[in-house]
Amino acid sequence: MRIIALGFLAGTLLVQNADTLDGLTVAGGLGVGAAVGLRLALAQGLLRVQATRRRVGIALTAFAALAAGVAWTAWRAEVRLGDELAGALEGVELRLRGRVAGLPRASGPGWRFDFEVEPDTPGVPGLVQLGWRPEGGDADTNADSVAPRMLPMPRPGERWALTVRLWRPHGFANPASFDYEAWLLERGVRATGSVRGPGRLLDEQSATLMQQVHRLRAVVRERLLAALPGGEQSGLLVALAVGDQQGIDTAQWEIFRRTGVAHLVSISGLHVGLVAMFCGGLAAMAWRRLPALVLRMPVQRAGALAGLAGATAYALLAGMGVPVLRAWLMLLVGALALFVGRRIAPSRVLAVALLVVLAVDPWAVLSAGFWLSFGAVAVILAVLGGRVAPAAGWRGALRVQFAISFALVPLLLAQFQSVPLLSPLANLIAIPLVSFVVTPLVLLAIPWPTPLLLVPADLAAGWMMAFLAPLAALEMAVVERALPPPWLFGCALAAVAMLLLPRASPGRLVAPALLAGLLFWQPPRPQEGGFRAWVLDVGQGLAVHVQTRAHDLLYDSGPPFGSSTDAGERVILPWLRAAGVRRLDRLVLSHPDADHAGGAASLLGSIPVERVLAGQARDARERADWSERLGQGREPADCALAPAWQSDGVRFEVLHPAPEGPPRDQASGAHDNDASCVLRISAAAGALLLTGDIGTIAEAKLIARQAPASLAAAVVVSAHHGSRSSSSTAFVDATLPEHVIHSVGRRNSFGHPHPEVWARWADAGARNWRTDAQGAIVIEFAAAPGDGVQVSAVRETRPRYWHGR
Repeated sequence: MRIIALGFLAGTLLVQNADTLDGLTVAGGLGVGAAVGLRLALAQGLLRVQATRRRVGIALTAFAALAAGVAWTAWRAEVRLGDELAGALEGVELRLRGRVAGLPRASGPGWRFDFEVEPDTPGVPGLVQLGWRPEGGDADTNADSVAPRMLPMPRPGERWALTVRLWRPHGFANPASFDYEAWLLERGVRATGSVRGPGRLLDEQSATLMQQVHRLRAVVRERLLAALPGGEQSGLLVALAVGDQQGIDTAQWEIFRRTGVAHLVSISGLHVGLVAMFCGGLAAMAWRRLPALVLRMPVQRAGALAGLAGATAYALLAGMGVPVLRAWLMLLVGALALFVGRRIAPSRVLAVALLVVLAVDPWAVLSAGFWLSFGAVAVILAVLGGRVAPAAGWRGALRVQFAISFALVPLLLAQFQSVPLLSPLANLIAIPLVSFVVTPLVLLAIPWPTPLLLVPADLAAGWMMAFLAPLAALEMAVVERALPPPWLFGCALAAVAMLLLPRASPGRLVAPALLAGLLFWQPPRPQEGGFRAWVLDVGQGLAVHVQTRAHDLLYDSGPPFGSSTDAGERVILPWLRAAGVRRLDRLVLSHPDADHAGGAASLLGSIPVERVLAGQARDARERADWSERLGQGREPADCALAPAWQSDGVRFEVLHPAPEGPPRDQASGAHDNDASCVLRISAAAGALLLTGDIGTIAEAKLIARQAPASLAAAVVVSAHHGSRSSSSTAFVDATLPEHVIHSVGRRNSFGHPHPEVWARWADAGARNWRTDAQGAIVIEFAAAPGDGVQVSAVRETRPRYWHGR
């Protein structure tokens, strides 16, 4: 079973890393048939030597499992991708009927929820995600709608008739970033959109079992919040009760991340096991006191059955995520083994759980929770199994905790590029507090939501946060490293496996060296005289990371995403962490518009920045804008006054605005955008021109003021995202790039880049690139003049079969 599970896992991974599904189902099926045929021939005595026959049999079994994983995963993917939104229906107002699925999530003054569509509208997928704001506001925009009141929450299972506008799934595509399209695909959501205008409630009753479960989850959530008004940790308590984490704010998540206790506030195997132990223990206690019942069924079996029933109810209430499903499956297999009277090795139970999870959800391998959940259990089995005298009691618990914290280092670096060093200390206090105080009180409060239970739970959770917050504030709490390459990640996993072996095992002394290589590895940087730039995919905004041999610069910081987050937090900081960048030498903000400076505050609060350059604040309004973007009391240096500088053989020069420029005259027609800082970065192989949002007036001033050679560039990031008010014919002729990049958001309301601008650059001989369709654009300026410039796009170099589907 273990060989079959691992082989099936390998086949699933092959498909989920493929750029196309063409032929994979057929190839997998043929592979299964060939392996089974050879296995049958082997059973007929094709090989005489017993040992050889056994090894070949194991190899054929593994290959058959791998082929089965490929065939099953590819077939499931083809079926799910086939349930797609017809291209002709994108952006068209549609009248749909269906039911609310899952728990709605608050989104500003409105709601975001999944909607199961009735199959009466051809070309519309069965499950879509909708945003519903007052007065039909579009929830997909970055603007933050303000309304006098929130809409009433759609309840799970309710049947509605809604007018909607739908679009195919689309997310940002950046190196080492969260894949929103893959996340939607895993959940079966095949279109996103917004509700237009009021809806009509057709039926309040739930139709299916899962809809009734989600309705119960919503009721439990509301009753818990009503019983604990103003509770400081009420969001955490609700998360432990029904798996709804929207009440946990960003600051709390950061504390959990830095202390390594996030697993305690996400319903996992620990919580399911506690419920099973509680229910099974109570049932066994009552059962053994009734002789008539004991004669019908042994106490041990009765307890196992009750524990499984309680765990099943709690798993459904929690939403049956991957960690919960894994724990429930292991309990199910253990209970079945007990009833049939067979002892099954824990590793086989884990293998069965792995196989079932992959069969039910082949996309689970794309989530960090899958690897951390199964990895943690595998480590526990490795630590506690195979020993003559395994440690017990508190010594055993400490050994397991330290082993998990140590063994998950490669996975944490690969998934999050950070490792919480203080995790053992934080978990030493947090695990007992959550497991034996907070969670039992919350579980008892599910059927009986009363302050008598919830106030002590809130108080205990507050004590935990009071303990964790100072730990999280320590600089040494987290070590951050660059995203390791696959070969180094594989070596680190091998090192962990060796270190988990018994002490006398050979090769254990080599393992620390392999792990040290993982912790100290840094991605290769450009050579002296060359540089690399990433035009990140941040939607309708701009953020460009420029890297030389030893220095890093960021030009603009992207837009805000609603009122609670921005491109700095969601896109730029994760990218810098994955790239191994721990500080920025310069942050250049072209002008204070939100789509260019919206993420600045997040960056300045999270990463050291040596110097900030920005467009001059020429009036009180612009000074207020800068204070809002950067934080009160922080004023950037005027980029117009910054002299040209050199970094590692690369020249940086601000070409616009001119230092002696007079204050802006509103009557002259000059727009705020024309005060954008224009930065030219030049090396031996060519130059990159970053133009902000300048329009034709500023372009004309640049042409008149600068020598022709100082405007020539191999790559230009188009001004104002390719707006028709920029990229004049004269400016295109003055720059004559090989490539022009338009940083735009998909379906942006401005129509950027404008077709006339696109054609103008193309007619001049430049290749057009756009971030909404191609993802982040990577530009490599070689150190040697003859090697030139190379440009590539993330969606083209790292394609996946679900992109654009």
